[in-house]
Amino acid sequence: MSMTEQSCTEFVEALASKAPVPGGGGAAALCGALGVALCSMVGNLTLGRKKYAAYEKDLQAILAKAGPLRERLLQLVEEDALNFEPLAKAYAIPKDDPNRGAVLERVTLDACKAPLEMMECCGSVVELLEEMLDKGSATLVSDVGCGALCCAAALESASLNVFVNTRTLQSRKTAAEMDAHADALMRVYLPRARRVTDETADRLRKEA
Repeated sequence: MSMTEQSCTEFVEALASKAPVPGGGGAAALCGALGVALCSMVGNLTLGRKKYAAYEKDLQAILAKAGPLRERLLQLVEEDALNFEPLAKAYAIPKDDPNRGAVLERVTLDACKAPLEMMECCGSVVELLEEMLDKGSATLVSDVGCGALCCAAALESASLNVFVNTRTLQSRKTAAEMDAHADALMRVYLPRARRVTDETADRLRKEA
């Protein structure tokens, strides 16, 4: 059974156990998947409502983009775990083995790929949540805000899983490029996610 086919309880128990996976990367991807799922929930509950008829096509377009993003983020839970195993094995290679450095470099590069893609996916989800904030049902605005918070947490969590690997790369040029990519995604999308949550809070407090 794959990790994403486990019950919530089973996944959390595995996360809390001595097992090396799932870890922070898998948790980040799942958090992002929850964020986009909340976006889809708001869209599905808004569709068909007369008050939001003008946004019907826009909502359908958001949902069409959200579905594949949710599926991809769940796949990245698995891919992150699969990439960790060869990395762990590589560290066990004797230090006097002449191939150790090349093997470590290759598997470390592979370990960077999943968290970077998680960040890219979460950035795309933030864009959808921005639109959903304006076009989704006002009664579900708190769910949009929760989705944005999930994505912000996923972005930052995934970035840590990039940095923990890039710091050990022999190619400092490649490490710098990957770090710059992660930093750019954070610089662009974290403020946007937080604007969604701030706007959500403002609306809810004003209504109160």
